[in-house]
Amino acid sequence: MSTPWKGSGDDGAPAPTAAPYADEWSATQDAPAWRRLSPRTLLVHCGWLGAPLGSLALTALATGGRITGGAWFTLAAIATAFAVVTAAGLIRWARTDFRVTGESLDVRSGLLTRRLRSVPLHRIRTVDLTASPLHRLLGVTVLRAGTAGSKEGGGELSLEALPVAEGERLRAELLARAATGAVAEDPVLARISWRWLRYAPLTFWVVGGVFAAGGSAYRALHEMGIEPWKLGFVRRAFEEFGNGMLWLTVPAALLAVIALGSVGAVVLYVENWWSYRLEWADAGTLRVHRGLLTTRSVTIERARLRGVVLREPLLLRAGGGATVRAVAGGLGNKEENRKRSGLLPPAPRREAVRVAGGTMQSSFPGEDMTGRQEGFPMGHPRVALRRRRMRGLLFAVLPGSALLAGLGAAFTPVLLHAAWIYALVTTPVVLWLARDAYRNLGHGIAGRHLVARSGTFSRDTLVLRRDAVAAWTFTTSPFTRRAGLVTLTAAVAAGEEGYRIPDLAEGAAPGFAAAATPGILDEFLTHPARNGGPAAAA
Repeated sequence: MSTPWKGSGDDGAPAPTAAPYADEWSATQDAPAWRRLSPRTLLVHCGWLGAPLGSLALTALATGGRITGGAWFTLAAIATAFAVVTAAGLIRWARTDFRVTGESLDVRSGLLTRRLRSVPLHRIRTVDLTASPLHRLLGVTVLRAGTAGSKEGGGELSLEALPVAEGERLRAELLARAATGAVAEDPVLARISWRWLRYAPLTFWVVGGVFAAGGSAYRALHEMGIEPWKLGFVRRAFEEFGNGMLWLTVPAALLAVIALGSVGAVVLYVENWWSYRLEWADAGTLRVHRGLLTTRSVTIERARLRGVVLREPLLLRAGGGATVRAVAGGLGNKEENRKRSGLLPPAPRREAVRVAGGTMQSSFPGEDMTGRQEGFPMGHPRVALRRRRMRGLLFAVLPGSALLAGLGAAFTPVLLHAAWIYALVTTPVVLWLARDAYRNLGHGIAGRHLVARSGTFSRDTLVLRRDAVAAWTFTTSPFTRRAGLVTLTAAVAAGEEGYRIPDLAEGAAPGFAAAATPGILDEFLTHPARNGGPAAAA
C-alpha cells in the first residue's frame, strides 16, 4: 500500500523545513532589550575617596595645617588612583548590561573578555536590595539574586546602582515565578518595637565592642602618623589613672567601658533594625526589611526555608530575650548567611517564639521547652555533665591558678594569694556553667521537625525539617569513646551546613538518627527482625 510523499529525503528521513529558523528569528526579534545600570554607578565607585581624603584632612588638622611632603605624595597618589578608578568604572558601566527574558536573567560584562551569565528564573531563590548611605544619597540600590545550590557566592548575580524604583520592579519580576498566591492571613509577622531597645546592651560585645573600636581608632591614627600615646590629654589621663586609688579607678573605668558599650550597642541596634518588618510578601516568599543608614531587604523562598534557630546568649537569656535566625538555602557563604539570616532582633523570648512559629507556619516545638527535664523527650547521660565540669576545671580554673602561682613564686607572694582567690572564685562559676550547659542539652522529634538544643554562653534551639537532613556524621574522640558518648552532626544544604547534637549516648545515637531520617542509615544498622536482637550500628 502506498503512502503519500511528505517531502522526505533519499533515506526516508523528513526533509528540513524553515519553521525552526523562522521560530529562532522570531524569538530573536521579540527578545527583551538589554538594559544598563544607572550612570550614578560612577559616583558610587568614587565613595572610596572618603577615607583617604578624611585621613589627609585630619592629618592637616593635627599638624596645624602643615602639609608635609609625604602628605603631598599621598594626595598625588589619590588623584592618580581617582583617575584610574573613574576610567575603570566608566568602562565597566559602559560594558555591563542585563535583561530579563521569559526564562532567565542575563548579565553581560567585560571589556576584552566578554562574559555572559545566564541564570534560569526558576532557580532564583532570594533577591535582596541593599543601599548604603551613599547609595541612598544618590537614589540607587544594589540588587543581589541568589540561586538554588549557590555556595561561596558562586551562584549569585549582583547588579550595582540600579534606580530604587527599577530595583523594586526587577525584584518583583524575578520573584514572580516563586509566588504562589496571596497570603490568607495577616502577612506581617513582626514589626519593630522600640521597647526592645532594653535588650540591645545584653550582649558580650558591650565590652568587646569598646576595645574593638579603640583598636580601630588607634590603627587609623597610627596610619596618619599620629601616636595616640604622645597626645597631651591621653598622657594626662593615664597619669591621673595611675596616681588614683585603684580600688576606685578600676571600677570607674569598667563602668565607663560598660556605659560606652551600652550606648554603642543601642546605636547599632537602631542602625541595623530601623523600620524592621518581617512579612510574607506572598504565600511563597518571606521578606525582611530593615536598616537606617544602610537599608537591606532580604527575601527567602519558602521552599528553601529548612528551619529556624532560637538563639539565647547568656546575658540576653538572663534578661528574658532571644533572637531568631533562619536556616535557609541560597543565602551565600557563612559570612553572608550570618548577615542575611536574621529574622528578629533581640526581643522578648515570647515574641521570638511567636515569630519562629509564624516563620515555620506551625507551632514552635520548643515553646514549652525550658530545660532538658521539661520538654525534650530525650535527655543526655549524666556523664556529659561530668565532662563539662572536668573541661571547665582543666581549661579555666587550673591554667589561671597555675600561672598566678608560678608568677607568685618567681616574683611576689601577693600573687600566691591571688592564685587561691582566683581558684576559689572561678570554681563555683565553672561548676554552675557546666550544670547550665548540661541542663540545656536536649533533642527530640516533633512531627516533621527535628529539635535540638545545646549551649550555655549561647543557648541555641534548632527546629529543622527532617527531610532537609542529607547525611549524618558520628564524631567521637578518645575521651568521648571512653565515656560512651557520641556527637551527631546533621548535614543540611542550608544555613551553617552542619548542626551538632553533642554528647548523645553511644547506643542511642544511631537509633535516633534513623528515626529522624528514615532510609539514610538503614544499610548501616542491624534490625531485630534479621538478627533477633535490638537495632544497633553495624
